[in-house]
Amino acid sequence: MQPVLIVGAGPVGLTTALGLAYYGIPFLIFEEDGSLSLDTKAGTILTRTLEAFRRYGVADAVLERALRVEEIGEIERETNVAHASVRTAVLREETRYPFVVNLPQHHLEPILREAVEQAPQGRLLMQHRLVSFRSEAGGVVAEFDTPHGRQCFEGSYLLACDGGRSTVRAQCGVPVDGVSLDVRYMLVDLKVDLDVANPRDYPYLAYFSDAQEWMILVRQPHCWRFLYPLAGDADEPTDEALRSKVLRFIGNVDKVELLGRVTYRVHHRIARQWRRERVFLMGDAAHLITPMWALGLNTGVLDAISLPWRLAWVLRGWADSSLLDGYEREQRPVAADGAGEMAEAARHHMAMQGQDNPAAAVHEWGHAYTRTLLGVRLDISGSGDWSMIRNEAEPPPLRVGERIPDFLLHGPAGRPVRLHDLVDDCFLALYFADVRRQPGIPHNTSPALRHFVVSRWDAPLDSGLRDRALLDVGNHLRDRLGVPDGTLVLVRPDDHVAAIVPIAAQRAEDLYASIVGARAPQGSST
Repeated sequence: MQPVLIVGAGPVGLTTALGLAYYGIPFLIFEEDGSLSLDTKAGTILTRTLEAFRRYGVADAVLERALRVEEIGEIERETNVAHASVRTAVLREETRYPFVVNLPQHHLEPILREAVEQAPQGRLLMQHRLVSFRSEAGGVVAEFDTPHGRQCFEGSYLLACDGGRSTVRAQCGVPVDGVSLDVRYMLVDLKVDLDVANPRDYPYLAYFSDAQEWMILVRQPHCWRFLYPLAGDADEPTDEALRSKVLRFIGNVDKVELLGRVTYRVHHRIARQWRRERVFLMGDAAHLITPMWALGLNTGVLDAISLPWRLAWVLRGWADSSLLDGYEREQRPVAADGAGEMAEAARHHMAMQGQDNPAAAVHEWGHAYTRTLLGVRLDISGSGDWSMIRNEAEPPPLRVGERIPDFLLHGPAGRPVRLHDLVDDCFLALYFADVRRQPGIPHNTSPALRHFVVSRWDAPLDSGLRDRALLDVGNHLRDRLGVPDGTLVLVRPDDHVAAIVPIAAQRAEDLYASIVGARAPQGSST
């Protein structure tokens, strides 16, 4: 099997490489520079990204270095008191990560790099600058300038993770639509003691909202980070001006030390196409959006959730290449319209506080689901039915395209099992039925499609179903999903629901075949 070629070793490229490694797909990842970026960049990792890191094997390493945040608050400028907080604890049954984490990007990337370098499926090649590429029958050929001269590499597909000024996108001739706003953001990392010497009760992620002047405050594991807007024509502030600006928000403190700073422009620019034959655009190469609400990096990771499993199914021979078409169809509206609108709404909300323009009421559960990116509903059918925003006060019935909650059940061996663990590297068919009546649940003979009956009754040893039965104590999962007995829920390897239909013979197998364009391969089940 030829490797997948990945251009760009930023967070999206590295995460995509880990995704391919997880599915056993060989890869080569190329980085133009001699080292990873040390710039002060994105610093908040959302829950959905943590779920991807769990699947790809790096969540524990990330959490070891990160600061967990279960409250996202707003602070009144006049009183310096937090209010209107988002409490992610309401999601504790929905995910094993009911929090977001703060970790600077230049601390995240070495963790991802170390995992990539340990993956036997591929290699990371530094100081390899892409010169050109071409598609050929059955693959791609890419040419790079390297420390050893110009070299060519052959691969099955080429993934462009090379940022907002993507060489791959430019050589594909793909236009970019959107705007660059006449505003800049100043991001500053400061060493200041707001815990002991100058105690403040700020949430670890907080928004100072004000009509005249706003700022975002982020408690990083080793410092405090401050982000605020800078007019497009304003001069670059001095260190003393930065210090004075911060003190206007937080009040006097004993000592402030500047650790790093960066100024960047605000964009909302989307590539018109995300695929040209065997070439795919990902992350900033496909969509460059304002980073409000931490949507920049985390929206890119949504791409790294969607594409690797599709490539794996095709390269294993388990799916028709048409499965790859769903990547752009599902992810493009999320980034172009959903994330962009959310980010711009957040930016507008920050700037309008204090004026007679109250924000729309958002319920606690729905707000937490939205802000952690757990609430993304993909347009799986191509009908235009998708969403990123949840306004419900409590979980509504499950819909096709939504991420299935990572509920805790009890598996065939009696041990607790998380739902997302069952869907790792396979489609999952869940049959909600009374196990006492011995429903006809297929045996698990395929590594691509697994079957389980879900019931509040434990499967007797003589029922013939013990090896594929999940105990749902009190019908907790069934009630959360809002489905009656007699329902089949088919879940894809990215945790998104592909179908909710009545149970019928061969129904799961037929649905699977219609999605991937092939029948499930037979063999020992994973």
